[in-house]
Amino acid sequence: MAQRVGFDEARTTMKKYREDQIRDSDLVLSLWEDVVSDKCNRLGDELWLVYEQVCTAALDCRRFDIAEDCITCLDNKFPRSIRVRRLQGMYHEAREEFSEAEEEYKSILEKDETNMYARKRQVATLKARNKIGEAIQKLNEYLKSFMTDYEAWNELCDLYLSQHDYGNAAFCLEELLMSNPHNHLFHQKYAEIRYTQGGNENMELARSYFAQAVKLNPNNLRALNGLFLSASTLAVTSSKGGKDKQLNLKYATWAAEQIQIKYQTQQPEAQLKDTKIRECLEKHLDSLQSA
Repeated sequence: MAQRVGFDEARTTMKKYREDQIRDSDLVLSLWEDVVSDKCNRLGDELWLVYEQVCTAALDCRRFDIAEDCITCLDNKFPRSIRVRRLQGMYHEAREEFSEAEEEYKSILEKDETNMYARKRQVATLKARNKIGEAIQKLNEYLKSFMTDYEAWNELCDLYLSQHDYGNAAFCLEELLMSNPHNHLFHQKYAEIRYTQGGNENMELARSYFAQAVKLNPNNLRALNGLFLSASTLAVTSSKGGKDKQLNLKYATWAAEQIQIKYQTQQPEAQLKDTKIRECLEKHLDSLQSA
């Protein structure tokens, strides 16, 4: 693609990627090498933003030669810049020189202890070294200062899940749900955690949050499957009596019908027969009704 576009188009594309925070490192690097780099004098002051963007893309693609050139140019222009120091730390990270990266981030925090990017890079460094416990501790410290950073809460949730600490993972999702109540993926993820924890109380919570995820996004097939499974489980295990069983069977049947509709509208008939989704759902529902 890069060889078929002109300078102005390449420049506009890279600017759009920066503004929309799109991270297509292969394309950015291709545009830089094939189109922009030979005419970079036409960028004006935008050149320094492009250097930063290309440096990050080069680190993603392990093109350390390009990353080093970008950092050198930026360091010559902004010799005491914290942003350049952060790029230097990321350069060491990409080369798995974690001690050097940690020193860079420490030096940034000595100058600016509230620098959120350096603190998050410290967490990333610990995670890369498989020091999950320390990463969790560092991220908890970070969230004491930046409680509204939902990306950090999501990352902390994933770290807890990697350690099978479902209680704390659920707490992180509860924080996310309070600030993002209309995000169907957060409802789905919270439901999955409660489903994994098991027990009737957690299963009822799972069913409710799977249902809310489906309400927010009717095309969320994973949430539909979760609603089907949680309602099916409660139909068998709930001790609240026959009325509750019938209610859960109703939920499970509705979810099964919606799943079948999704498959029927998205797959050709021949492929639908191969998946055998319809007969599997019907067998499962029959077993529930006879239980």
